[in-house]
Amino acid sequence: MTNHATLFDLRGKVAVVTGGGRGIGRAIAQALAAHGAAVAVCGRTAGTLADVTDTITIQGAQALAVTADVASDDEIRRLRETVLDRFGQIDILVNNAGIDPHYASMEHTTAAEWHQILDVNLSGVYRCCRELGAAMLPRRQGAIINISSIAGHIGLKRQVPYAASKGGVEQLTRALAHDWAEHGIRVNAIAYGFVQTDLTAGVVAHPHIGAKLLSRIPMGRFGNLDDVPGAAVFLASPAAAYVTGHSLLVDGGWTAT
Repeated sequence: MTNHATLFDLRGKVAVVTGGGRGIGRAIAQALAAHGAAVAVCGRTAGTLADVTDTITIQGAQALAVTADVASDDEIRRLRETVLDRFGQIDILVNNAGIDPHYASMEHTTAAEWHQILDVNLSGVYRCCRELGAAMLPRRQGAIINISSIAGHIGLKRQVPYAASKGGVEQLTRALAHDWAEHGIRVNAIAYGFVQTDLTAGVVAHPHIGAKLLSRIPMGRFGNLDDVPGAAVFLASPAAAYVTGHSLLVDGGWTAT
């Protein structure tokens, strides 16, 4: 019989969160730690990573900061070895690192811009699953959570490379869930809507764009960082033991309209 009191207990688990130094990644890393996991946060800026790990350790959990770029095969292999050397295992992988630096229609999108976004947002997930996710295979257990977007489910204007990358993440999630289910590894995605972070502040505050976006959200507000981590904790935990190949939409109802 399941002990319902421990459904969200992550004690004894080791989580890796890419892009964990700020915004959504930071919120998820702190929440996983609050539920008992040891957390390794990775990103390109050492200072922000150190701030996150300091916050986690002050709260009594174990944390490790590793500078690494998901666009680099070598750096992701080094991340894997660093985490395994410190903790001996990887149980949870949150592929959060991503970029969206380009806002233009297709005819104004260069090949370099296209490849940059796909290399980080989609190929970065592939690299991390190949190296970090594969480290779960010998133990025959684990949970992978790929951070997607509503752009992986619907079209967003002037966002072709970003939408293509997130659509790829959605299909990678489903296909890998099939491949690794027999090894005891669950693979899911979270598709967030517009969440207020420092990266979206300009769009949210824009007098015309912000108002137009807000009109599409049935709940009548943008998401905030308090809305972010619950879905990740659920998918990482025993509460989601029979959930794989799923994309959980956390969007205030945008895609329900």
